[in-house]
Amino acid sequence: MDVLEAIMTRRSIRSYTGEIIKEEDLRIILQAGFQAPSAHNFEPREYVVISDRDTIERIAGFHKYAQMLPKAGCGIVVCGDQTKQSEMGFLVEDCSASIQNMLLASHGLGLGAVWCGLYSVKKLTDAMADILRLPDHIIPIGMVVVGVRDREKDAVDRYDESKIHFDRWREE
Repeated sequence: MDVLEAIMTRRSIRSYTGEIIKEEDLRIILQAGFQAPSAHNFEPREYVVISDRDTIERIAGFHKYAQMLPKAGCGIVVCGDQTKQSEMGFLVEDCSASIQNMLLASHGLGLGAVWCGLYSVKKLTDAMADILRLPDHIIPIGMVVVGVRDREKDAVDRYDESKIHFDRWREE
């Protein structure tokens, strides 16, 4: 799939068949995450792949927007290492770029995926850190839920010229 086609047609998918993700597809998705840009090239990202049924159920139990996780192939929690990037804004940006790459890679492989936010909602980050036994310096930023989609979604054109400003802010 062409990169522009992937960007323009990617949709958040929340309905899956329950099939396991092939190991080679999972590796490609993770590889795409590693290829994301990183402030100062510090690369503070860490990934926790979740396929254990008990862990999946526990996450779905506390995260109301991750209810689709039990029917997906897996979840990938993207975390930031504060010992590698102490500037929280950059840490979140680095992890977010990684998440976007993983969403696009999933789409390019014909899989469905959705971004479930974690940071900066304390009850979500605390619960995820507890379940995954994360050390204090590892912050869960977001989770990518990946699976074999059980239906297609049409592309949506979100382009909005009223939100584009050149050289300075202009009220129209």
